[in-house]
Amino acid sequence: MIEITIDGRTCSCERGEFILDVARRNGIHIPTLCHHPAVPGRGCCRVCLVEVEERGRRKVVTSCIYPIRGECAVYTNSPRVREERGMVLAFMKKRAPHSDTVAEMAAREGAPDIGRIRGIDMDRCILCGLCMVTCRAMGTGAIAEILRGTEKRVATPFDEPSQECIGCASCAHVCPTGNIECIEDGKTRTIWHRTFDLVTCEECGRPIGTRDELEYAARLAGTEMQTLCDDCRKRETARLLSETGTA
Repeated sequence: MIEITIDGRTCSCERGEFILDVARRNGIHIPTLCHHPAVPGRGCCRVCLVEVEERGRRKVVTSCIYPIRGECAVYTNSPRVREERGMVLAFMKKRAPHSDTVAEMAAREGAPDIGRIRGIDMDRCILCGLCMVTCRAMGTGAIAEILRGTEKRVATPFDEPSQECIGCASCAHVCPTGNIECIEDGKTRTIWHRTFDLVTCEECGRPIGTRDELEYAARLAGTEMQTLCDDCRKRETARLLSETGTA
C-alpha cells in the first residue's frame, strides 16, 4: 500500500490506481464529465485536472488516467488547477453552447468569459466518445464520428437509420450532457432516426427494452427472449426455489 495526500488528507491506495478513483473512494470531489464507472478512463474532457507534487516537482495531470507510482501530494483546487480547469470549461461552453450541464459546471468552476473567440456550435456534444465506446461494448457499433475538423460529430453512417442499432439507448444513458435524443411514449422508443417497439413485462407491464435489444441479448446468451423485468424475474426465481425446497 502507498500513502498519498489529497488536499492535505492522507489516503491509502495501491500502486497504479488512478488519482480520481482514490479521491472518490475517500469522498473527495473532483469534477468530471467524460468519466463513467462502466467505461475505462477516457481523459477526453480534461475537467478532472489536478496538480501533483512528486519529488519536489509539480505538474498538472488528468486525474482519471494518471496512475499513482509512489508517495505524492495531490491538489484538486490549487490556483493553477482552477485557472486551467476554468479555461477547459470556457472552451467547452463554446463547443456545446446548449448544454445546461456544461454551463452549470463552468459557472461553478469560475470559467472565464472568452466571448472574443468564435465557438464551434455542436449543440450539447463535447465529443467525449462515451457513447461510441458503450455502443461498441454492446457489440453493435451503430454510431461513430463522422466528418472532420470543426464539422466532426457523432452520428449513424450517412445520418441514416442504422440496421445495427438495437435501440438499447445505452449511448443516451452514458452521455454526460444529454446530447443524444431518446423519446419514449410507453409503447415505442425513438433514437437515431429509428422507432423501436418496446416489450413490456408480462407480469407487471413495465417496459423492459426494445424487441430488437431483447432478441439480440437472447441470441448472445443462447436463450429465449426475456419477458420479465428484473424485479419480477427475481420474484419468480425465489418462488421456484421455494417450491423446490432449495431456498
